[in-house]
Amino acid sequence: MAKVSLISLGCPKNLVDSEGALGEVVQAGHEITTSQSGADVIIVNTCGFIEDAREESVEAILNALEYKDSGDCKAVIVIGCLSQRFASELAAEMPEVDAFLGVGHAGKIAETINQALAGKRLVDTPKPATDWCEHAPRVQSTPPWTAYLKVSDGCDNRCAYCAIPDIRGRFRSRPEEFIIDEARQLADNGVREVVLVGQDLTQYGADLNRPNALAGLLEKLNGVDGLHWVRLLYCYPSKVTPELIDVIASCEKVAKYMDIPIQHGDDNMLRAMNRKGSVEQYLRVIDDIREKIPGIALRSTFIVGFPGETDAVFENLLRFVGRIRFDRVGAFAYSREEGTPAYSMKPRVSRKIAADRVKRLMELQQSISFEKNHALIGSRMEVLIEGITEDAAFGRSYRDAPEIDGLVYIPGGQVKLGEFSDVEITEASEYDLVGRIV
Repeated sequence: MAKVSLISLGCPKNLVDSEGALGEVVQAGHEITTSQSGADVIIVNTCGFIEDAREESVEAILNALEYKDSGDCKAVIVIGCLSQRFASELAAEMPEVDAFLGVGHAGKIAETINQALAGKRLVDTPKPATDWCEHAPRVQSTPPWTAYLKVSDGCDNRCAYCAIPDIRGRFRSRPEEFIIDEARQLADNGVREVVLVGQDLTQYGADLNRPNALAGLLEKLNGVDGLHWVRLLYCYPSKVTPELIDVIASCEKVAKYMDIPIQHGDDNMLRAMNRKGSVEQYLRVIDDIREKIPGIALRSTFIVGFPGETDAVFENLLRFVGRIRFDRVGAFAYSREEGTPAYSMKPRVSRKIAADRVKRLMELQQSISFEKNHALIGSRMEVLIEGITEDAAFGRSYRDAPEIDGLVYIPGGQVKLGEFSDVEITEASEYDLVGRIV
C-alpha cells in the first residue's frame, strides 16, 4: 500500500477525471493523503488549454519533483491535458517524472502506480478514445453537498483559438443511464446540487442521433430524489433550443442559471473565431430565455485581443455586453495556441492592448453587476450554506455557480452547513450580496 496525493488543475471537467483517478487509487488498496510531503506517490492532473494554465501545471510538476528529490516521495505521475498535448517534450525535459498519461487515463492509474514504484518509466498518451470510457467510482473532493456531473467529453465545434478537440478528441456523449445512476448515488450520499459539465452541454446526444437529448436528461434528473439544484455550465449559444428553454423553465430542480460562452459581440470576429451563429441570433436567444424564464441568471465569457480585433470591433463588443446586461461575465485576453487555426492569423493585437481591453470590459460589467445586485435588495432567495465563521455565514444562491460567481453573506445567522436557508437581501456589491435569515 502506498500513500497517494493528487493535485488537480484546470476546469471542473478535469476535477471529475481526478476524482475518478482517486477512485482507482482506493480500489487498488492505496491510501489517499492530502499532504504532498507525506505521499509516496504524487499525481498531477494537468491543464494544457492556454499558456497561463500550462505554466501553472509545469510549476506543480516541479514542486512535486522537489518532494521526490528530498527522498520523501518515491514517484511522480503526470496525467491530463498538458501530458496529452506535450508528452514527448515533457518526457525529454523532465526525466525525473516516472510516468506520463494523457486524458485517457481511466483504468490505468493503479497499474501505473505499480510500475512507477517498481522503477519502470512509462509514457502512454494514445489518441483520445472515440467511445465513452467510464471512470472508476469517484472519490468526491468537493464539499459533500455539491458535485460536478460530467455528461460528455471532447468537442466538435473547432473554434479557431481552441486546442481542446486535439487534446480531448471528438465529442462523445456519456450514456444517459450512467449519468442518472451516478446522480442517484450522489444524492443518496448527501449531495444536494449537481453541476452538469462538458465541453458543450447543448451537443449532448447529437453523436447518438438524439435531438434535444439534454432536455430529456434534465427532466429525468429533475425526478431524482434528494437533489435540490441541477445547474448547467457551458451551453453553446446557437444550440440553445426552445425545447431546452421550456424544460429549464418547467423543472423546479433545474436552477434558473445558464452559462452561455458567447466569446464576442461582433459578427466578423465570430466568423474569424469559427463560432456558429450571429450577434442577432444570440440576441434573440437571450431575449427568448429571459421571456420564458423570468429572473434567470445568465453568465458568459468573452475573448478580447483576438487577431483582427480593431478598436471599432472592440466597441461592438462593449455595446453587445451593454445591450445584453449579463448577470456574470468572464473576460480573457486571447492566448495564441500552436496548432490552432488562429495561431497564424494576423494582424495580432499586442498584449498590452488586450489587457487594457479586458480591464475596460470588466469595468463595464462591474457597473452592470452592481446595478443588478442592487435591484435584488429586499428580495428573498434560497441560499446553500457553505461556510460559517465567527462573524457570518456565507453561501450561494441559484444565481451563483461554485467557485465561479459571488457569495451571499449572512451576519449572525443561525444556519447549518450544507443546508438551504431563506434569506432576505439587505446589501449588495458588484459581486456579492448580504442578507438576513427570514
